[in-house]
Parts: sequence; structure tokens; C-alpha cells
Amino acid sequence: MDSGTHLVMGLGLAGLASVDPAIASDQTLYAAVLIGTVVGSQAPDLDGFLRLKSNAVYIRNHRGLSHSIPAIAIWSILITFLIQLGFGFNLPWQHIGGWVLLAVVLHVFVDLFNTYGTQAMRPFTEKWISWNIIHIFDPVIFISHVIAILLWALKLGDPTIIFPTLYALLVVYYIWRTAAHRMLGQRIKRIDTDYHEGDHYIIIPTISLYDWNIVKKRPDGVFIIGDFRRGHLRWVDRTRCMEHPAIDQSRNDPSIRAFLYFTSTACAEVKEHSWGYEVRWSDVRYRHRKQYPFVGVLLMDTDYKTLGSYVGWLSEDRLQKRLRMNTY
Repeated sequence: MDSGTHLVMGLGLAGLASVDPAIASDQTLYAAVLIGTVVGSQAPDLDGFLRLKSNAVYIRNHRGLSHSIPAIAIWSILITFLIQLGFGFNLPWQHIGGWVLLAVVLHVFVDLFNTYGTQAMRPFTEKWISWNIIHIFDPVIFISHVIAILLWALKLGDPTIIFPTLYALLVVYYIWRTAAHRMLGQRIKRIDTDYHEGDHYIIIPTISLYDWNIVKKRPDGVFIIGDFRRGHLRWVDRTRCMEHPAIDQSRNDPSIRAFLYFTSTACAEVKEHSWGYEVRWSDVRYRHRKQYPFVGVLLMDTDYKTLGSYVGWLSEDRLQKRLRMNTY
């Protein structure tokens, strides 16, 4: 989820902590738990500072090791220790640590429902797990948390009723979205008039509750991109991955390796220039205004030596400006 949603979830868990009598009766402990759930709900995304090193390093590692099983334990222990260091070790660490652990686990768990996914099963596997069920920003989740927090802050309701009700409803919401995703996957095969045996569909959530983006991958490597809107399926673009020696060489570049490590739905195209080659890998899951803004681009001379590279999100105009800077 986005940082704003993780923040309100951290505050929501602090409100939910009022169901613990020991916390509800001790304002100091309640303050410690509040800090713990807010920090814990943000901690796994501290790998965002990897952007300071490079976009490629960030993309390769974001939601990777920081969201793994060992990291969940490390974040929980570290945050609990620092809170007790600040508040004093006389506070019951079990109560603080339990709610911090819940905040960290919830962060990782809800990230599994997005298209980006996480490597939550490390160290057992480095596979990216993305269930494609909830959009990176879900208005229902965010707004429901904001309403509950306002009711709590303005003392318009009892937090022991507000927040258990909130999370019970969100459990139902997640179940409904999961069922809707599964049923749509079955329905698309029936309504797709261009279906062939072996076609694989990737159903991607949007900010709308009822609209989805669709990527169909055929056994021959062709990607067909479309959407499901108002109950109708339509295909809007088609791309076939090119084959070229420059593409093969680009796979050896660290930046492109980082890009391909993150996604299995990338297609490459080559443009030949007087100075060499421009290889562009695009993740076909993300189509916006007839473009694919999540890219890995490598510039090479005629001997396939790297001239420059870029990995990340960029509009076509800004991308061309960056590429021109690398070739002049």
C-alpha cells in the first residue's frame, strides 16, 4: 500500500489497542503503543532510502529483504527496544512488542495484495508474491480508517467498538475483493472471443472497485493489454518482444538485471542510432495514456558498451531528455 494508507493503519491499530485493558488503563503505555504501531506500520518501507543510491538498487530491493520473515522479527525487536529505551524499561514489553509485531506483520500482509508484491517468504524463496487484488491506494481502506480515527479523536465513539468494527468490515472487504478477482479470472476465459489454449491472464486492480486492467500473455511471448470496464472486456494494445543481439547484451547490465529481477512481464524493443543502440524494457502491466512508464533503458555504443541507463517511472518526454543527456 502507499505510505498514507500504512500511516492510517498504524493509527488504527493504536485505536484497536484500546481493547487491551492494560493499555487502556495506562496513558504512558498507550502512548508507547501508539508510537510503536505507527513506526511499525512504516518500518518495512524504510528501504525507500535506497533511492539515494540509485533507482536500480531501489527497484531491485524495495519490498524485498525489508519485508522478509527475518526482517519482521528484526523490525519488531528493534522498535520495541527503542521505545522502551525512551519510555523506560518498567513498561511491559510484551504489550508493546505484541502491537508493534502486529503493525509490521499487517504492513507486509496487505502489501501482498498489490500488483507490486513483496518477497515475504524470504529466506525460503526470493519469489515476488503479488496477488493483484487491492490497488496500491484503495479509497475504501483509506477513507474508512480516516473516519474511524476522526470519530476516536473527536470522542464521538468508543474506540473499543469503532476499531473492532472497522477491522471486521475490512476483513469482509478483503474477502469480497479476493472473490471478485477469482470470479473475474474465470469469467474472462468465457467472454474472451480471442482465447487460445495456454493463454495466461493477469488481472490488475484499479482505483475503481469494479474496473480492472488485463494483461494476456500467450505461449508465443505476445502480450495483449486490455481492460474490463462496466462489465465489458476490450483489448487496446498488443506487443511482441523483439529479438536482437543488443537485447541479449542488455541482460548483462546491472540496471537491467535489477529491472528484470522485479518483473516477469517486461518486453524489449531496440532503436538503432548512429552512435549505437537504445534498448528499452517496458513492464506491460502498467499502461498509462497509451504509454508504458515503468521502464529499464540502456544505451550502448556499436560495440555494446554501456553509455548510460535509466530504471524507473518516467514520462516519454522526460525519458527522452534524460537519454539525450547521456548521448551528448
